[in-house]
Amino acid sequence: MICAVSLVICLPTYDERDNVEAMVRALGDVFERAGLDGRVLVVDDASPDGTGEIADRLAAELPWVGVLHRERKEGLGPAYLAGFRRALGDGAELVMEMDCDFSHDPQDVPRLVRGTEEADVVVGSRYAPGGGVRNWGLLRRAISRGGCLYAQAILGFGVRDSTAGFKVFRRDVLETIDLDAIRSKGYAFQIENVYRALRAGFRVAEVPIVFADRETGSSKMSRRIVLEAVVKVPALRLAALRGRL
Repeated sequence: MICAVSLVICLPTYDERDNVEAMVRALGDVFERAGLDGRVLVVDDASPDGTGEIADRLAAELPWVGVLHRERKEGLGPAYLAGFRRALGDGAELVMEMDCDFSHDPQDVPRLVRGTEEADVVVGSRYAPGGGVRNWGLLRRAISRGGCLYAQAILGFGVRDSTAGFKVFRRDVLETIDLDAIRSKGYAFQIENVYRALRAGFRVAEVPIVFADRETGSSKMSRRIVLEAVVKVPALRLAALRGRL
């Protein structure tokens, strides 16, 4: 059993009515079994399918659930940043990001939390030894793996899965890196927050996980998200070389 910690899991949603309740309840079960002082913060970007209303109902029923309603869909990065700020304001010592669609297994949450005993940022990694993906086609595998190798080569760090969206930060990491300077919205957001943490001297560790493609709902990945990462990665390196990061 893990000693109690103050953990907030930020769960961004857009049209996730088929997943949000099952995920929230699964996380509650994990908190109870693992002895975690955990909370779930659903960050909903005005989902037209009623996801926000479901989240409100859950928050009214379950004391460890909160909801942050945003006025419009702006992308994953801005949603997470809003969630991070709320979590820090609520006193969280650990802040986690994860997908709502069960691509990230709730049962892996305690392993990532345990990793913060030795590291400041813990990444649920598909590409660390023992990690992997399930139900992905060759094209998506190539895009994901290629993006991580691209980031490693240009930014010069050893994080194997820098585009991972399943990670936990110690509070001081988010208080130290400049959240207001982060403008990335997709894959680039994940790369940027890890790179900024490393540049600030924090320890980043990877815990192997198996990423399973969603079974309900539709993927939010787009060509624009991929292109953003292609452009943003060298821009981050240039900013670091100029001493602006």
